[in-house]
Amino acid sequence: MLAISCQLSRSGPGLMSPPASPPLLFLLLAPHSIYPRRKGFFGPGPRLMAFMKKYLLPLLGLFLAYYYYSANEEFRPEMLQGKKVIVTGASKGIGKEIAFHLAKMGAHVVVTARSKETLQEVVAHCLKLGAASAHYIAGTMEDMTFAEQFVAKAGKLMGGLDMLILNHITNASLMFFNNDIHHVRKSNGSIVVVSSLAGKIAHPLIAPYSASKFALDGFFSAIRKEHWLTNVNVSITLCVLGLIDTDTAMKEVSGKIDMKAAPKEECALEIIKGGALRQDEVYYGNLQWTPLLLGNPGKRLIEFLHLRKFDISKLVNN
Repeated sequence: MLAISCQLSRSGPGLMSPPASPPLLFLLLAPHSIYPRRKGFFGPGPRLMAFMKKYLLPLLGLFLAYYYYSANEEFRPEMLQGKKVIVTGASKGIGKEIAFHLAKMGAHVVVTARSKETLQEVVAHCLKLGAASAHYIAGTMEDMTFAEQFVAKAGKLMGGLDMLILNHITNASLMFFNNDIHHVRKSNGSIVVVSSLAGKIAHPLIAPYSASKFALDGFFSAIRKEHWLTNVNVSITLCVLGLIDTDTAMKEVSGKIDMKAAPKEECALEIIKGGALRQDEVYYGNLQWTPLLLGNPGKRLIEFLHLRKFDISKLVNN
């Protein structure tokens, strides 16, 4: 049996892979007369079958039911009517299109970016499109003083806050949103974070950008899990975007990547839908296989089992 184990572990001339598991080889190669009562491909015993029936199958059923329910939940524009929404980075590109869609749905909108003149134009157009109200606050989220005051000021302008859409957020202002998230708690609202596929799959030629998007994913995914453990009813939606046809994106990738860009107008609408439906992640772009390969239920099961190891009292006290 030892000789057989070594022979099967050989992966090529002169190359040895880690030896195969002796118990597994024994089950596969041993005569059937040794275990005459075992049935099945690998011969699972009654204890394994009982464990699967008691734990794994119910969990699998719950996850499948969750995915079926999520896939069939429909978005309705009325979900945003009268809602109070902040959009950062709203002077151009995806952020501006998000503001326009929200205005058409009858939401209250506060937009922010560096350019005061451009924001004035965005606000004027939002009012024409039917926004319940529209305001702007000029500034940059990289300025911590501005970031610390912005959400509170915007909430006062609208009389509350239901959804915070973070577009073009930088790593420098991450801790602010961790400490000031109570503005959204009051309404059991939603936080939507615009990220990139470069934050899920490392991209060459844009290493700093890719690293910043990985940081967004890690930070807000951790906050989402803290909410789950402490029963905070604030959803966090991470939007994983492929190449979108904004002026900035097309200029940066010119000559570096051969990929068709997706329309920014449709992208903006999908971002709003994901936030309204309180989805954990939204995938948008021309790579249709991405959600299937990256957003799998097996990951959720592992996360669920992993979270059980944390001391909830530490989170509540902090």
